Amino acid sequence: MADTTLGAPASARGVLSPGRPRRRRYSLLSRRDKIVLGAMVFVPTLIQLVLIWIPTVISVFLSFVRWNGLAFSDIRPAGLANYAYVFNDYPPFWPALQHNVLWLVFLAVIATPLGLLLAILLDQNIRGTRIYQSIFFGPVMLSLVLIGVIWQLFYSQNNGLLNFLLGTSGTARAVDWFGDPKVNIWAALIAATWRHAGYVMILYLAGLKGVDPSLREAASLDGANAVQTFFRVVFPVMRPINIVIVVITIIESLRAFDIVYIINRGTNGLELISALVIQNLVGEGQVIGVGSALAAILLVVSLVPIIIYLSRTFKKEV
Repeated sequence: MADTTLGAPASARGVLSPGRPRRRRYSLLSRRDKIVLGAMVFVPTLIQLVLIWIPTVISVFLSFVRWNGLAFSDIRPAGLANYAYVFNDYPPFWPALQHNVLWLVFLAVIATPLGLLLAILLDQNIRGTRIYQSIFFGPVMLSLVLIGVIWQLFYSQNNGLLNFLLGTSGTARAVDWFGDPKVNIWAALIAATWRHAGYVMILYLAGLKGVDPSLREAASLDGANAVQTFFRVVFPVMRPINIVIVVITIIESLRAFDIVYIINRGTNGLELISALVIQNLVGEGQVIGVGSALAAILLVVSLVPIIIYLSRTFKKEV
């Protein structure tokens, strides 16, 4: 019988004709582009993994053990004993938690609105607005340690500027702003506000610059005044900025550490959870398990309000 496939096309016979080129798949990215893109994704992921997620997992693990921080062979399981000790038998914990909540409320009610107010004022194209922006943003570029030193000089009982302005410097009526547990938390909050307000100001300034001017013109044509235009038109449009501000405010209030540690190492009325973590993890009397339990509690306290706020915000958008 004759082979009937001889007259069929080459593609049907499964044979490619010698002169017919093969189809190639072309990529929009060159090999170099792929390498650069892979590095841009891999390097930040590796840094975040090494500096954030791995230490976080290790801290959570250590919160369930007893360890002196010397040999790994000395690690002993402790279950929930560290958490029970923190909640029931560790006196500074509850005052520290109250101070963290107070820090959050103060930044949310005082510092953040102050930053918003500064942004609104400086968005009016007043003379010297660039200079004012630099002045108010200056503290943001300073480290919190340096801010603590600056405010120590301002609040000093004997030679501080504040007592000098009050006329009590060098007298028995001079207030010990950082030594008196009744007032030092408020003095530290004002120092923290000095920096936080400038940070919020620059973020809101960026948001205000991005608002479409036609929205304000439309609101003006509808008879809305400046206040109504801002709260009913401009402020809702800046929802992405508002989300960032809320998250930053929560994080700043719960991770506050540098200022109180510079003042008196987070004691005598300035107890904060972050300061307690360092007190238990560093020094001769280190208690790794307790310090790790405090760090895990701080992590949960930080994440819960952020997750609740973000989930409700994005749920509304959907």
